[in-house]
Amino acid sequence: MTLIDSITNVLPPRYRSHGGEFIRFGIVGSLGFVVDTATVYSLRGWLGLYVSATISFLVAASFNWLLNRLWSFRGRAHDAAHIQWLRFLLANMVGFILNRGTFFILTAASPFIYANPVIAVAAGSLAGLGVNFILSKRFVFR
Repeated sequence: MTLIDSITNVLPPRYRSHGGEFIRFGIVGSLGFVVDTATVYSLRGWLGLYVSATISFLVAASFNWLLNRLWSFRGRAHDAAHIQWLRFLLANMVGFILNRGTFFILTAASPFIYANPVIAVAAGSLAGLGVNFILSKRFVFR
């Protein structure tokens, strides 16, 4: 039994089938957060904070799609990779609005957060998590 299975077993029975996928999705999202943050920090000196944040979302979303395809939703049938990737980006547009909306509001409202965008990246990631999981499960990895 894996650690994820052990955690999932403490959930009420009606949530157990989704629990493992959600935990794996969250782990992938955490790794995507690292990719997102690294991309923002590496590009912001050249492109500015807001363009860097937009590009980093696409980089992190692509990274997350691949890991979710290979691990989080591995037991499901998959469409052709390019179709599924486009569907993932489309589904994550709702999450993008929540994610980057939070990012842009926080960085515009606080000079401290503007200087330390990792805080806004984290807040944005949390804001889009639930919506991204539901849309990924129902629309992308069905």
